[in-house]
Amino acid sequence: MELLKKWLGHPEEIYNLVKFKMGGYKTVMPKMDQDSLSDSLRICYKYLNQTSRSFAAVIQALDGDLRHAVCIFYLVLRALDTVEDDMTISLEAKIPMLHNFHSYLYQPDWKFMDSKEKDRQVLEDFPTISLEFRNLAKVYQDVIADICHKMGLGMAEFLEKKVNSNEQWDKYCHYVAGLVGIGLSRLFSASELEDPVIGQDVELANSMGLFLQKTNIIRDYLEDQFEGREFWPKEVWSKYVKKLSDLAKPENIDKAVQCMNELITNALHHVPDVLTYLSRLKNQSVFNFCAIPQVMAIATLAACYNNQQIFKGVVKIRKGQAVTLMMDATNIEAVKTIMYQYMEEIYQKVPSTDPSSAKTQQIVNTVQSMSLPSGTLVSQTHYSPLYFSCIMILAALSWQYLNTVSKTAEEYVHTGEN
Repeated sequence: MELLKKWLGHPEEIYNLVKFKMGGYKTVMPKMDQDSLSDSLRICYKYLNQTSRSFAAVIQALDGDLRHAVCIFYLVLRALDTVEDDMTISLEAKIPMLHNFHSYLYQPDWKFMDSKEKDRQVLEDFPTISLEFRNLAKVYQDVIADICHKMGLGMAEFLEKKVNSNEQWDKYCHYVAGLVGIGLSRLFSASELEDPVIGQDVELANSMGLFLQKTNIIRDYLEDQFEGREFWPKEVWSKYVKKLSDLAKPENIDKAVQCMNELITNALHHVPDVLTYLSRLKNQSVFNFCAIPQVMAIATLAACYNNQQIFKGVVKIRKGQAVTLMMDATNIEAVKTIMYQYMEEIYQKVPSTDPSSAKTQQIVNTVQSMSLPSGTLVSQTHYSPLYFSCIMILAALSWQYLNTVSKTAEEYVHTGEN
């Protein structure tokens, strides 16, 4: 019944869930016809769907040969990431693998059969992936191999190095996510669906990745602690506790929230770059691909801000909320409105006693000034009593059914991927 209560508080989300299930998803995620694919490419898309929690559907909605290039790009980086994550591989073996991984793209028989990770199929059947890589246009191959090389070097660098300073946090996020944004941008331009400036403006593309990665790191504090991983920068958390794990102690909850608020404020400084980047995109499928994860990220940060639950359990946005964002974020003006509204939600939660309150309010004001023309007011949609009555009846009759729909939207709540 808790789920029903949540839905009754957000009737527009019930409507959007039903609309999404009944065909609204086709607007942002049209299904791809796989009949014309080669057997090896069809296998690659199978691996894409098996390993991607959030990107598979929007990758398959991309136009033209860009779709295949991004699919292979994703699988190559997923294979690289699987090597990095596998704690059963010794450092003596892992570091050379990360350094040389880009060269395996040109070795038809290379594969790795000793991984214990859940996504090990992309390593065990790497010959299929590398075959389709070599079938891509050279302009795509060059981008993918270059990013794979740089990311492998960066991953190896941080295997035995902790994230101490904010500068190192940015550097780590650059290696694991910023490079993805840069690579994707270069692919967009190479496809000629987007202007050359998209691939040339490295700073904006990097910010696109950093915003998503920092959101993941902030949200996943507790999960990373359980797994023995530490990605919060020491420069920040050491101002509040002696050890990063101390933030999870009940007696430190106030300091923990202040620490998190400072990191969220840091992440929000990438939003102006995000808006500038999105405003330059011309192709609808590319815009959807880029915009959806970004609006999911801002919604996630708004849910996390000043929220003690980050240190006690899981914080995620509602499925109906995710579906609404996916269906709305199809043009730059809609994205600006979404950013404005979630920035306002954060602004309303800023405690006057929070050490970062002034900086948080300043970046909120900056983003809001970019989001709407001066003097424009944003208000939530208002619904008539009849509409509310109909929605409540619908919710009462179908809440159990709706709990099972829209798997894609639920997966998108987990913004981005490592």
